[in-house]
Amino acid sequence: MVESKPRRRWATLFVGLMVVAATWFATPAAPAAAAVSVRIDLSEQRMRVSINGRSAYSWPVSTARPGYRTPTGTFHPIRLERIWYSSIYDSAPMPYSIFFSGGYAIHGTTEIRNLGRPVSHGCVRLHPGNAQTLFNLVRKYGSGNTLITITR
Repeated sequence: MVESKPRRRWATLFVGLMVVAATWFATPAAPAAAAVSVRIDLSEQRMRVSINGRSAYSWPVSTARPGYRTPTGTFHPIRLERIWYSSIYDSAPMPYSIFFSGGYAIHGTTEIRNLGRPVSHGCVRLHPGNAQTLFNLVRKYGSGNTLITITR
C-alpha cells in the first residue's frame, strides 16, 4: 500500500512537533542570574559589584564593629531611600540607602577615613560616590534583579 503525500506530511509534522515538545518540556530552565550582584566580604571589608556576570567595581566598606553585627546571607533590596537619617543613631545621614534586612542598609557615609575597617553599628557603609553609583544601578536594574550576598 502506498501512503498518500498529505498523510505523510502530517505524520512528519506531527513527529517534528513531538520532538520540539519533548525538548521544550524536558530541559529545565536555568535559574536567572541577578543583573546586579553585590558581594560583601566582612573579613576583607570589601564590596564587589558585578553587572550581568561581569566584574564592575570593588570598593572598601565598613561593617559592624565588635559588639554589633552585620547580617550575613543573601538578600534582595527591600527599600531604597535617596536621603535618609538614622532614627536610632543621632539622626546620622545615610545617603543613597539600600535597605536589605529590616533596618540594615548599604549607604554612603561621611566617615570615609574609616572605610576598610569594621566601625558601624551593623549597616554597610560606602564612600558617598560609590553609594550613589550602586543606588543608581539598583534603580536601573530593579530590586528583583539585584542580589546582595554578605559573607564572613
